[in-house]
Amino acid sequence: MKVKHAEFALAAPSWEALPHPTAPEVAFVGRSNVGKSSLLNALLGRRQLAKTSGTPGKTQALNFYAVNPNPQGHPDVFLVDLPGYGYAKVSKAQRAQWQQFIGRYVTERAEEGVLKAVVQLVDSRHGMTKMDEELLAIMRESPAPHLIALTKSDKLTATKRQQAVGGIRDYLAPYGLELPTILTSSEKKQGIGELWSWIDTVLV
Repeated sequence: MKVKHAEFALAAPSWEALPHPTAPEVAFVGRSNVGKSSLLNALLGRRQLAKTSGTPGKTQALNFYAVNPNPQGHPDVFLVDLPGYGYAKVSKAQRAQWQQFIGRYVTERAEEGVLKAVVQLVDSRHGMTKMDEELLAIMRESPAPHLIALTKSDKLTATKRQQAVGGIRDYLAPYGLELPTILTSSEKKQGIGELWSWIDTVLV
């Protein structure tokens, strides 16, 4: 998909605040500080559209970004930024509430045919952490296609990058999962075209 224009559409802090379905949605999930906002900006071709922050848990709602909206405001697709997982400075009750909201969104929205795919971001330098594993367990409840985007791959050597991909495959194998895995770098724009190509396939 060629991004001609992208804009922030709305923030949904609760299920009731979710927009009426007007376009397919692709969700982006990951633990805090994994580089989600930076990757979204790279995908959208906008440097500061998705706000980046050094403060874990800054995203506390589902943020919808419209890609190529028509005059009526209906886009080709919404890229949906889900709250960062593992927020360091929130209560256990708040974290549990967000977990429930995220879980319901990726499950029910997919069952309704609105959510077309889930992209889970994992830091390529660290592989699957406990928080990533918890998030994967939530995402597995969704019937939507699932992809792993390994972020910050420009920080690794070529050998380490391949080891990072192999590490994900080795982790998923005991679960009988074979998820597409893409090495990405927001800074170097690596993997952006490949990720958009995959998104295009699930939108057909």
